[in-house]
Amino acid sequence: MLIRRFKDCEEFTSGDNCILREFLHPDKQDLNLRYSLAHARVLPGETTTPHALKTSEVYYIIEGKGIMYIDDESQEVEPGCAIYIPPHAKQYIKNTGGGELKFICIVDPAWRKEDEEVFEV
Repeated sequence: MLIRRFKDCEEFTSGDNCILREFLHPDKQDLNLRYSLAHARVLPGETTTPHALKTSEVYYIIEGKGIMYIDDESQEVEPGCAIYIPPHAKQYIKNTGGGELKFICIVDPAWRKEDEEVFEV
């Protein structure tokens, strides 16, 4: 049985300037998974760097408020929103609330650095 606790997952800043803790990844645990699962934070007033993945991604907002940008569209998001991000879509999220914006990221197939393009701002 594998149980990963938040406090035991090392925090790091990703290439798009998001603060992450990776819970599950098939390359890092002996798991028969296609996807990766991470917890993300964006500080108040901050925006992640525009980027695109070769794979699909889902964000599930658990705390805070923001605006999600996917290609030429944008929409306000809040706790309880699930956001589908198609492969190759230019995406970023802005924290518009007074506290941290927290969300879960699911990438399928699992996230790999070589599958991500970060755009210059």
